[in-house]
Amino acid sequence: MTTTATAPEPTVDTVEIVPSFIRDSWWTPDAGAAAGAASVLDASTGELLAKVSTEGLDLAAVVDYGRTTGQAELGKLTFHQRALKLKELAQYLNGRREEFYVLSAQTGATKIDSMVDIDGGIGVLFTFGSKGRRELPNSQVIVDGPMEVLSKDGSFAGEHIYTRVPGVAVQINAFNFPVWGMLEKFAPAFIAGVPTIVKPATPTGYVTAAVVKAIIESGILPKGSLQLISGSVRTMLDHLDYRDIVAFTGSASTANTLKSHANVVKGGVRFTSETDSLNASILGPDAVKGTPEFDAFIKSLVTEMTAKAGQKCTSIRRAIVPQELVQDVVAAVGERIQERIVLGDPRAEGVNMGALASLEQLADVRAAVQSMLDAGGELAYGTLDSPKVTSADGTVGVVEDGAFMSPVLLSWADPEAEEVHSLEAFGPVSSVIGYTDLADAVRLAARGGGSLVASVCTNDPDVARELVTGIAAHHGRVHMLNREDARSSTGHGSPVPHLVHGGPGRAGGGEELGGIRSVLHHMQRTAIQGSPNMLTAVTGIWHTGADRNFTIETEGQHPFRKHLSTLHIGDAMQSGLREVTLDEITKFANSTGDTFYAHTNQAAAEANPFFPGIVAHGYLLLAWGAGLFVEPAPGPVLANYGLESLRFITPVAAGDSIRVTLTAKKITPRETDEYGEVAWDAVLTNQNDEIVATYDVLTLVEK
Repeated sequence: MTTTATAPEPTVDTVEIVPSFIRDSWWTPDAGAAAGAASVLDASTGELLAKVSTEGLDLAAVVDYGRTTGQAELGKLTFHQRALKLKELAQYLNGRREEFYVLSAQTGATKIDSMVDIDGGIGVLFTFGSKGRRELPNSQVIVDGPMEVLSKDGSFAGEHIYTRVPGVAVQINAFNFPVWGMLEKFAPAFIAGVPTIVKPATPTGYVTAAVVKAIIESGILPKGSLQLISGSVRTMLDHLDYRDIVAFTGSASTANTLKSHANVVKGGVRFTSETDSLNASILGPDAVKGTPEFDAFIKSLVTEMTAKAGQKCTSIRRAIVPQELVQDVVAAVGERIQERIVLGDPRAEGVNMGALASLEQLADVRAAVQSMLDAGGELAYGTLDSPKVTSADGTVGVVEDGAFMSPVLLSWADPEAEEVHSLEAFGPVSSVIGYTDLADAVRLAARGGGSLVASVCTNDPDVARELVTGIAAHHGRVHMLNREDARSSTGHGSPVPHLVHGGPGRAGGGEELGGIRSVLHHMQRTAIQGSPNMLTAVTGIWHTGADRNFTIETEGQHPFRKHLSTLHIGDAMQSGLREVTLDEITKFANSTGDTFYAHTNQAAAEANPFFPGIVAHGYLLLAWGAGLFVEPAPGPVLANYGLESLRFITPVAAGDSIRVTLTAKKITPRETDEYGEVAWDAVLTNQNDEIVATYDVLTLVEK
């Protein structure tokens, strides 16, 4: 059974046990159960900070709470309402960043490292708070693609919709980004309406717990939408099924163990992962020493080696450069590190590279480098000895209890050595390997077996094209760097919430972020079939063939005179016929300057297989269409802000007539404004009821 903590408001930066937040309350194990808790140390000093244990935690109850309370509470909100809560939460957390920085420094992160993690995570909330309102309907169903007519008379049709999965999103995160790692997974799940159970890595999970504590204190999120487990979740997958999602970030070996669980293999648990990655940065043959591209390449490589002490899944592990430039690159990297990098306790003035997250991590990285040296790598820069570092008090010396490591650059006489393409030292370590030609560079990059990201540094478009198209299928993201974007680029190692983060092969084969794509990862795509009326009822969007309410006839009111509160999907109007004359076509051509021969030259127009002779301009037809449906008096319709999906189908000649049928297709109230958007299905037909044009008219309408 779950044991509830007696202290309702633990202070996570001083407690002995880092708490979990489950079933809407804080939880820690009782004294007896916590005896075997894991210790968490300050990365720079070795000071004991906290202990971590989940002994006695009822994981089944945590999952059940998410599936019931979390699902129910999130289900009360639309996409727009959830997006606004993310924006509100981002603003709240923005005001508490300084307290998170203090904790982050204990993990070995410098101020810049902490900003990437903390500010970056908050930035993800802002981005999804914005994109959720701009790109999603203010509803709970997303329509994917157009309706497919499945019967001759249009009475049977089908389309695809997205609805949220009915379970929980279990998010298992790595130690290197305790804040961003949580928020970049949480944001799209929350927008989708799926409750999150976050499990941070033990060495830095206390920072995650502090942010979760602030989130809970804000009171912004619905109950059950976020739970935190601080400690082991070895049996979590035992409690999951096809309704649930697991998003894992960590080692490939752990991912493979989780993926082999029966509930993933046979039970249908959706599993995505981001794992090991031998990311590459390729220097183009044109980017020789002295060019802006060479300088940008060196800056990027050193940044990726030293930011977060190289503990980034996106760090550059292999610098693939022209064979003749290997020595220039090695010398330039060593010079830049020597001049610019100050290693030490992040709380010391001037330090810009901190410790690894733990002594265990330090031992793992040193062992990996030693294996690479044994396989033929050579130390081009750095050492495996304990480096001298700047302590918090300003003294310089070796700190035995600190997880400090010198930046290490390896060179390889044999670029084919297996270890450089298969062994990831997850720290401030990179290798320089030479290539002979572009095809060789592509081949070497692909030997990473699938990676999260690669950079291509060149100012030659042909080189960029050959390299990018050659390596794209082996990578989740390709970052092109040259003199034009060197200053504005977010950098090789910085995923952005707008674009996919993930990669094939050894990188895990999953995708995270990617804007609204990542929201859809938490939803089920379903094909629905039925009559247009039933499709309209399910989606909240009017479908061609569904019933209309011609309000002028039934209510004596033009639909443009209806406020958002009284306007309904299917409200419509149909105009009378308007005859088209040759004189009007000619005047429009002369006044606009659009004297294309189909509108001005009878013989030439007749010679065109598409036209019967002189025809009206398409944009003239649209203008006439507006004249046929617009209600001129001031009223609820505030503005026309565009057209979508415009198609001209049947030409209109002088002597023909047109009419317009306008139907309220989609109504999107704005949560924060006194108006909303209405998309109107507009169809122009001629006197023979042939369709002349179809389009959607977009208007802003008062609530």
